[in-house]
Amino acid sequence: MHKGTQQAVLREPFDSDRSGHRVCTHPGCNERADYRAPVSRDRPNVYYWFCLEHVRAYNARWDYFKGMSSAQIEAHLRADQTWQRPSWPLGSGFQVQDPLGLLGKEAPAGPPRKPPSRETAALATLDLRPDCPFAEIKARYKSLAKQLHPDANGGDRQAEERLKDVNRAYGTLKAAYSRPA
Repeated sequence: MHKGTQQAVLREPFDSDRSGHRVCTHPGCNERADYRAPVSRDRPNVYYWFCLEHVRAYNARWDYFKGMSSAQIEAHLRADQTWQRPSWPLGSGFQVQDPLGLLGKEAPAGPPRKPPSRETAALATLDLRPDCPFAEIKARYKSLAKQLHPDANGGDRQAEERLKDVNRAYGTLKAAYSRPA
C-alpha cells in the first residue's frame, strides 16, 4: 500500500463479517479487527479498524502533523496547553472586580485601599510610626503594660481589653523583628 493512496484503498471502517465482528480495514485481510486508528486529524472520532499486524503498520506511517507548517504546529501545541479552549491575559477582554486593589489597578469606586499588614496594625495599636526601631517598640510596650495593668486600674475591663490588644501587638512585632530579613 502506498502512502499517498492509503485512505483511498482502505475499505470502509465499519465492515463486519457474518459473526458480527469487525473485519480488518486493510484490503485483502479478513482477520478480526480489534484495534482502531483515526481516519485523519480532522475527524478524530472516526476510526479505521485493523488487526494487530496492520494497526502496527498504520501507526508506523501515521504522522498527525503531516502537512502542517512549523507555525501551525506551534499554534496547535500552544492551544493544547489550555485544552483547545480560548484564554486571554488577565485584565483583557473582561472586567475584573477588584475592590481591594490587589491587582494594582484602581478599584471602580475610588482609589484602592491596601489592607494593613499585621505589623502595620500592631504598630498602630502601640501608636508608633512604621519605621521605628525595635528598642522604641519595646519601651512603648513596657510603658503601656504598666499603665494598663489591672492592678494599676482597679480592675477596669476596658483597660484589660486594651492591655490584651497591646500584648498581641507586641507579640506580632517581636516575631516580625526576630525573623531574618
